[in-house]
This record gives sequence, C-alpha cells and structure tokens, in this order.
Amino acid sequence: MTSIPVVTVQALKKDGEEKRVYKTTPLPEVFSSPIRLDIVQFVFMNMNKNRRQAYAVHEWAGHQVAAESWGTGRAVARIPRVPGSGTSRSGQGAFANSCRKGRMFAPTKTWRRWHRRISKGQRRFAVCSALAATSVPSLVLARGHRIEQVPEIPFVVSKDEINGITKTKEALKFLNSFQLYDDILRVKESRKVRKGSGKTRNRRHVERKGPLLVYLDEKSKVPFAFRNIPGIELCHVSRLNLLQLAPGGHLGRFVIWIEDAFNALDSIFGTFTKESLQKKGFTLPHSMMTNTDLARIINSDEIQSQLRPKQTQFKFTIRKKNPLKNFGALVKLNPYALSQRRRQILQSQKSSEKRRAKVQKTRAGKFFSEHLLGPMAILPVEEKKKEEDFESFIYQDTTVYEESEEEVVEEVKKEGEGEEGKEGEEGGEKGKDGEGKGGKEEGGKGGKGGKEEGGKGGKGGKEEGGKGGKGGKKG
Repeated sequence: MTSIPVVTVQALKKDGEEKRVYKTTPLPEVFSSPIRLDIVQFVFMNMNKNRRQAYAVHEWAGHQVAAESWGTGRAVARIPRVPGSGTSRSGQGAFANSCRKGRMFAPTKTWRRWHRRISKGQRRFAVCSALAATSVPSLVLARGHRIEQVPEIPFVVSKDEINGITKTKEALKFLNSFQLYDDILRVKESRKVRKGSGKTRNRRHVERKGPLLVYLDEKSKVPFAFRNIPGIELCHVSRLNLLQLAPGGHLGRFVIWIEDAFNALDSIFGTFTKESLQKKGFTLPHSMMTNTDLARIINSDEIQSQLRPKQTQFKFTIRKKNPLKNFGALVKLNPYALSQRRRQILQSQKSSEKRRAKVQKTRAGKFFSEHLLGPMAILPVEEKKKEEDFESFIYQDTTVYEESEEEVVEEVKKEGEGEEGKEGEEGGEKGKDGEGKGGKEEGGKGGKGGKEEGGKGGKGGKEEGGKGGKGGKKG
C-alpha cells in the first residue's frame, strides 16, 4: 500500500514546551496536477485583457473646422482647406491624417473588442497547474522568491498560530520567526519609479511580487494585519485567481497557506476520483502518463524483454534516370531507338571500312618507299632493331627485304608483262603524239605494274619527245 504524501504544519514553540511540536496534514491532490505552461500563459493573457478600460479619441477631433476643398483649376491639391484670410491658418489643409491639426488615421473607438471569453475548463485547468507549481521549490526559486531559509514548500502554518495576529507589528514578527522576511526585503529593495508616461497616470512606482497569503475564515483579522506589508497579497481559498497564482504568466508564486485553507483544497477542487463539492462536474485533470520519462521506460529491462527483434527493411526506391544519358531508359520511352542505334553502328562500321580501304589505297607502295628513301630503306637487321621508332613510321605497311637494286628491277619487269604492258604501250604512243600527260595516268589504270612501266616509259619518253615512249616499245 502506497503512502500518502504529507506536509508539515509549521508552529512556534510555546511557553513551557521543551521543543517545538510538529504535526502533519495530507497533501491535497490538486498539487499533483499536470503543470501545463502553455495553458497557463494562454489563460493569463486572455484574463489580463479583461481588466482593460476602453479608451478612444474624441469623436470630433480633427474635424472642428469648416474646411472645404478649392476644387480643380488653382494648381493646388484638392485637400480640404481652412477658409478665411488674414491669418496663417487660412488656406491650410485640414481633416486628413497627413495634415497638421488633422484627425488621426483610423480613430480609435470605444467599441473595440477589448475583452476575451475563456472557457471554464481552461480556466480551472490553469488554476490547478498554477497551484501544483507552487509546491515545486525549483520553480519558486526560479521566479525570484527568497525561500532558502524556509523550512518547507508548500509552507503551511497552524491556524492557531496566525489567527491571533491583528497588528502589522505582530505580522512582521511572525514573518521573521519563520525566515519569511527575506522575500519582503527583496520587494522593498525593488521599488522604483516607473519608466514612461505611466508615472503621471497614478501608477508612479513599480515593485516585485512577494508572498501570497491564502486564508479561509472570512471573519478573521489576518488580512488587516498583513495588507500593509509591501509585496504581500491576500486571497480567499475559494477565490484563487490565476492572475495572483502566476503573475505575468510565470509559474511558481510563493504561497503561505493557513492550515484550514490548505485542507479545504480537496473539497474545492476535488480529487482524481471524486468530484468537487463547489465546482459542479469538475474532477482534477490528470496526466496521460504517470511517469513522463519515456526514454527510461522504453529502455527498461521489463519493456525490452518483451520486444521482438528489430526488423530491417530494405526499401527499394526507383531512381529516375535521364533518357538522354541512359540508353536503357531511352528504349523504354522509345523502343524504336534500339533499331536506330543498330543502324548507326552498322553505318559507322561501313564508313570506317571504306575509310580504311581508301587510306590503304592512297598509302605509298613498297617500291615507291624504297626508291624514294634510297639507301635508308634497305637496312641490315641489326640496324633496324636500333632504329625502332623510325621503322614504326616508315615500314608500317611494307616489308623490306635485303635485295640489290638490280634484282628489284628484274622482278618489276616480270610483273609488268601482259595486259599491264599493253596499257603502258598505249600510254607511250599517246606520249609521242603529245596528247596525254604520260604513262602515269594511263599506266595507273593498269594496276601497280602499269604504274611502274609508266614510270619507266616516262624516262624513255624524254629521248623521243614524249613520256612513256620507251616503256611503250618494251611493252
């Protein structure tokens, strides 16, 4: 069975007693309400607006002159102007907010929406949260109250101890006996002149808030004894107000409870199981979680032992591919692109073969390269190895044999016989008549042998007056 939290009722040592006697009282359940700062601030803001007094400028302000516009044609603005002459005021603009002595823009009206409606449930929730915050020493300290020497928070004093106080002098003695006067000194030291024009509007000084004394007995003279002490406010327990429990919307007001008022909280606000006796149909708000340390709950051994192993999910995400760069994506969009690509590849292969054949055809033959380079073309095998770079350029498509010049000429003569020789002869005859350019072109049609014969014929054509003559006779 769980124990009920209790609070010590403070009392002074009486005459004849060896030591101070303490008694305890159960802690009302309203102090276990959830502390909701957002609700407290919202309700405080709207409640604070309900104390405002309506204000507005005079209805006739800026319009107490018979001004009219001069109209058009006088090269001046069509603003209403003050009539008359002989003074500086005549002819001046009037009425508009841009004019001197004109009305203000959007003159304020007394029928502005000054007040705000607040739901009863929110107001009660905010009061419960503010009461719960008064029992947290850290929140009370954070608000600025001096409670370092206070015996206990919440501070409850015996009704027999305080109900007999009727004078302010006795009230100060009571505060000093329980180390409560430090908070009163804080209020007195903070008193200063207000900034701004409020100092001329019957609110010249400002000071901090001190303790709040809560009582129950209406006929008690306690309020009269404490009301003149700076910083102390008094409130009846059945009229607890959020503006006093959380001034400025800040939680943690230091409250001095009288014992009978403290015990009456359960009947006023009810409990988590019983409804309030004064507030019809109201039960205390409770948290959705009794322990708000969620991380500690989840990581506890009791919870972790009941969990299944973590499942890893492999999430497949479709990656958008660019069809201009990815051929597979292009084929999905345009299936005909595959046949187009095949046709392009075949066309490129054909063009490359044609180009290779053309380059091979136009490249110099073995005989031409040997005779053009002379002795450099016929090199020993050992010297060829030394000059590998030169061979890679010169002998890339030809094979050089170590033969004499006479043997090469005889082989060429044998190859030039037959049809190639006939074409060389015709070239020689054309060379004699002067109609052709020589045996080169005509001999070139006859093939490789014809070219060589045409070249030989060109040499003989010099003696007979035409190119290719000698070559034609031999043919």
